[in-house]
Order: sequence, then structure tokens, then C-alpha cells
Amino acid sequence: MANVLVTGGAGYIGSLLVPELLGEGHKVHVVDNFMYGQNSLAAMCADENFSVTKLDVRNISELKPHLSKSDIVIPLAALVGAPICAKDPIGAQTVNHDSVLDLFKNLSRQQLILMPTTNSAYGSGDENNMCTENSPLNPISKYAIDKVAIEKELMQRENSISFRLATVFGMSPRMRIDLLVNDFTYRAITDRFVVLFESSFKRNYIHIRDVVRVFIHGIVNFNSMKGEIFNVGLSDLNLSKLELCERIKKHVPEFVYLDAPVGKDPDQRNYIVSNKKLEKTGFKQHYSLDFGINELLKGYRMLRNTTYGNV
Repeated sequence: MANVLVTGGAGYIGSLLVPELLGEGHKVHVVDNFMYGQNSLAAMCADENFSVTKLDVRNISELKPHLSKSDIVIPLAALVGAPICAKDPIGAQTVNHDSVLDLFKNLSRQQLILMPTTNSAYGSGDENNMCTENSPLNPISKYAIDKVAIEKELMQRENSISFRLATVFGMSPRMRIDLLVNDFTYRAITDRFVVLFESSFKRNYIHIRDVVRVFIHGIVNFNSMKGEIFNVGLSDLNLSKLELCERIKKHVPEFVYLDAPVGKDPDQRNYIVSNKKLEKTGFKQHYSLDFGINELLKGYRMLRNTTYGNV
């Protein structure tokens, strides 16, 4: 049993990771500013090994006491994704970069860090651009640029693992509809159509529950994985946006997708990713794209963005 600190633990990934960590017998403390007003960890409050503090991670003086009590730190707190970072670049800089450096500075060599980074760091390439952990990085967005800088610092310290996450999909108690698979599936059952820009652009994907599993795997196998960077995705899911729509249409036959003859996608990521290094550690992904789409279709029967609508 370890004392695990999860910053941003009430977010999209943390809301599923925290229960799993508790299930593994760890004591888990969550620090989150609850900026979305979520209560995604409400069911955890009955667990005596769970504790929570409402706190902005940029407040390092108040974060320090929680850091000092931790054996393992999983820094999930972030403004996640290119659009929100473009909208609030100062917030992105202070949360995604500055606060993480402060966190590193206030941890000892003996404390373990398992850090989510991003495979969007690979940027843009042609359709044959297979990326491994040793491939050159070409971050395009503010989000990816900060993640690359933080990963570089992370790899300078002892007892650290970086997980370069593919585009995540699947249901969570703190849901994100804006992620690509989640978004396209939502459009398929609400709007019934989507217009694609640069539909041939490819990226890699991973189900959120496999992301949770990889953090557990990293803790269990920390001694053999520390000091390394791992791509985290499904090896059979290097799909273009057009191919993704074709897969969704198998579940929603009335879904129509149109390839725009003009226009440019603001997200210029285009790459194929190898996940073999992670798989060689014994990790096997469990959740397929079809599983995720089915899960999302069920979830969206309960969840609709109707704040400003009458139906």
C-alpha cells in the first residue's frame, strides 16, 4: 500500500483512476480545484483511504504539505487540449508548465512520479510517419509544446515515468464530449452528420479505462519501467478521421459524414504511432474502439448538452 497523490483527480481520467487505486489498496489523496463544479468522486467519500482537498495546484505553498506525505504522485491537473490552451494561454502556461515545475522541485528523489504527457508532441507528418518514443518531436499547439518541455524536465529526475497518451475516448463520471471519438459519436446520434476537414489526417487512440490500467501497470512494474517514456495507444487504432467515421457508421447507420473540398482543420496533427515499447513490458490493451462507441452510445442516452435548449 502506498500514499498516492493525484492532482486533478476529479477530472476526466482521475474520476476513473482514483477508484481503481483505492481498489488496489492504496491511500489516495486528491487535490482538485473543481473548476467544472463536478461531484465525480462522491461515491469515494465512504472509503476511509480516500481524502480530498479543494486547491489550485498553482498555490505551491498549500500544495507542499500534501506532496511531502506522498509516496507516488500522479499529476493530472491541467488545462487539457489545444482549444482550451489557445483560449487561455496564460492559464495553460501557469497550470500545465509552471505549476508542474514547482511540483518537481518540491519532491524528493525517492518519491515516484507517473506523468501523463501526449503523443500530439509528434505533430504533423505524412501518412507513413510512424512515430516511436525516439522519433523527433514537433509540437504544434501550446498544449503540446508545454507537455514536451515538462517531459524533458521529468526525464532529468529519478523515479519517473512519462506516458505519452494517444487521443482518449470513452465514458467517465466527469465527461468530456470534446475529444474526437467522443465528439464524432455524439454528433452521429444528435446531428446525424459531421463535416470533415483534411479527413486523411491520422492519429492514435486509447480507451480511458486502458489509460487507468496503464497507470496501475506502471506502479506495479515501476522498477523496470522508471526513467522511460512510453506511447500509450491501441496499435490497431491509427485511424484517419474518415476511417473513424466509417467505424462509427457501423453502429449508427444513419450517420452522414462529408469531406469538405475546401478549408483547413486548426488541429494539424497527422501521424501514426507505435506502442510496441509499452506492450513489451507486458501491458495489453483491453478495450477496443467498438467497445468504446457502444459505451458512448449508451452514455449519451443519459447525457445531452441541453443547457440552452427546450428539448
